[in-house]
Amino acid sequence: MKLTESKIKRAAASKYMNADQLEFFKERLINQKNELKSHLENVRNELSKQSRECDELDRAQIEEEIHLRLRILDRESKLLPKIDEALKRIEDGSYGYCINTGEPIGVERLLVRPTALFSAEEKNRQEKIEKAYKD
Repeated sequence: MKLTESKIKRAAASKYMNADQLEFFKERLINQKNELKSHLENVRNELSKQSRECDELDRAQIEEEIHLRLRILDRESKLLPKIDEALKRIEDGSYGYCINTGEPIGVERLLVRPTALFSAEEKNRQEKIEKAYKD
């Protein structure tokens, strides 16, 4: 039986990160990784094409677009290692558990951010500490 988001959300706590759920998130991460790689390749190709096909009048606008796309490329490129780390955690059995507290991260959070390392509570605690040090 293939799991869906709604089935995972309704699953009993005792089913948390069972084999079916791990397989669901593994597939989701692999799909996300493949889509991201494809998107990154497309953006790189577009950037290469744009830089060759512009005249002086378009240069400023194209340079602005290139700058924006490079920022997106940078941000998305940083997601690939996070996906690989999440896939490793699936293999070693630690996926879905906060790396600081060992508490479940929760399927709701993982559905939104499958690379999450911290439970929402732990992330909030860290952000409060960061904010306290900034002030």
